[in-house]
Amino acid sequence: MTLASAVSEGMTVNTIKTGVRTKYIVVTGGVLSGIGKGTATASIGRLLRGDGVGDVANRIVVVKCDGYLNVDPGTMNPIEHGEVFVLNDGTEVDMDFGHYERFIGVEGGGDWNVTSGKLFSRIIEKERRGDYLGKTIQIVPHAINEILAWWDEVRSRTNPDFMLIEIGGTVGDIENSWFIEAARRLKRKHPNDTLFVHLTYIPMLHNTGELKTKPAQRDIALLRELGIMPDVVIARSKYALNDRLKRKISDAVDLDPDRIISGIDVNNIYEIPLMFEKQGLVDVINEILGTEVHPDLDKWRELVEIMKNPKHKITIALCGKYTQLHDSYASVIEALHHAGAHLNTEIDIKWIETTDIENGLISVADALNGCDGVIVPGGFGSRGAEGKIEVINYAREQKIPLLGLCFGMQLAVVEYARNVCGLKGANSTEIDPETRYPVIDILPEQKNIDRKGGTMRLGAYTAVLKPNTLVRHLYGKDRVDERHRHRYEVNPEYHKILTENGLVISGTSPDGRLVEFIELPTDVHPYFVATQAHPEFRSRFESPAPLFYGLVKSILKIRREIE
Repeated sequence: MTLASAVSEGMTVNTIKTGVRTKYIVVTGGVLSGIGKGTATASIGRLLRGDGVGDVANRIVVVKCDGYLNVDPGTMNPIEHGEVFVLNDGTEVDMDFGHYERFIGVEGGGDWNVTSGKLFSRIIEKERRGDYLGKTIQIVPHAINEILAWWDEVRSRTNPDFMLIEIGGTVGDIENSWFIEAARRLKRKHPNDTLFVHLTYIPMLHNTGELKTKPAQRDIALLRELGIMPDVVIARSKYALNDRLKRKISDAVDLDPDRIISGIDVNNIYEIPLMFEKQGLVDVINEILGTEVHPDLDKWRELVEIMKNPKHKITIALCGKYTQLHDSYASVIEALHHAGAHLNTEIDIKWIETTDIENGLISVADALNGCDGVIVPGGFGSRGAEGKIEVINYAREQKIPLLGLCFGMQLAVVEYARNVCGLKGANSTEIDPETRYPVIDILPEQKNIDRKGGTMRLGAYTAVLKPNTLVRHLYGKDRVDERHRHRYEVNPEYHKILTENGLVISGTSPDGRLVEFIELPTDVHPYFVATQAHPEFRSRFESPAPLFYGLVKSILKIRREIE
């Protein structure tokens, strides 16, 4: 979208910074996957955001290129792929977008995520329309040109100061080769405005205790064969690289040693921007791109120091069914850490697989032993649901602070309907289609959707909060926007019986039909709150999600560690 077309579609000129020549930073990775490209990209973005003194901070856009042929990760098993992150516009994207938003404070758009599935679908659609005028469609030049056009469309629409482009996978993967080639051509098109950062891995041989640079050298050599000369190398390793090792890498890359950044393993990912800044990464970027970025990390540094030496410590049970892979709940984990940092509290997470409770392998009392609070997160399907209901019942009756998220809220309603309202056998029709009391049901307008990922309630929706409720107090306003990812809702036919029996519906859709937040009064329970939304998606390191903050604070109050 050009500036002119953006204005014609009703966007105000103030939303677009005119006269900006975008700087591009392309992040690639090698040796092996999972070495932290997403976190490194997010950390660079936080540094580039600048200080914002006297003007708005630098506008950052982050584009993630994924080689998989899925259109998006929405239908992937969380145990295989990790968390599915949802943007405001309802797009389901890779979990790295969570890092981008938590670190930088940006709110991504659906076209910021380019998968090979999206790319090829777009090309095939054009071919079917005859846009290529009968030409033979090939990876080169058509797929490459489409990638470049896609990036340029994002740039034209957002006009950022910096566009970070993270290329998923590792150098040499067939499925990311078209993105690598597009990046090479981007540099040719914008030679003075494009910078390449390559993340590589330096393994340590435990029998000798020595860091080995050869895999990194070979990895960088492969990148150069593909036509990309890295301007900065970030070397992931267990220990910091000494000058000798930096020289070995710099000789292989033909880079000054000060452009070899040591990315050592850290216990707290929020230390990474501080580590990069200390090694002069911002100075290197300013030198190469001719920019003048001056990061203000005072608050960030203060929060990191609190996390290193917290005053309090609590344990929260995370009760789900994807606990084999903790990345399935990445945003929930980080939202807890954000709240903890702002309340001077270390949070120890106890992982509870609710299918074990459901199958009688452990009692709910034993599972929650030693836990100060409980989170029942989102999920799909019947497996582990009865175990979650047992957890919710125990937390409600024993007055243990509880936060339910999405499916967690739905099951809190099921538990309350069964055990307080007397609706024996109440359930969600997702679990039991024949239940006598369908307190959770799919909406009529959603019943004809048969395509996975076609959920109608994806993205940010507005909720109106009820006055004089805990949720209203925590948010500090009467309307909030939170992101959703679900198809089932609290059945409107049961709102009356639930509220008559003491459940507070503290937030609804603007028309009052859909339940967005529930709670119990604080004179009945210290913290029993649940939401149909996923507030964890909008939690930021520098501004924690209110419901998570409230959960941690309630625990500290119970323990009389704060007023």
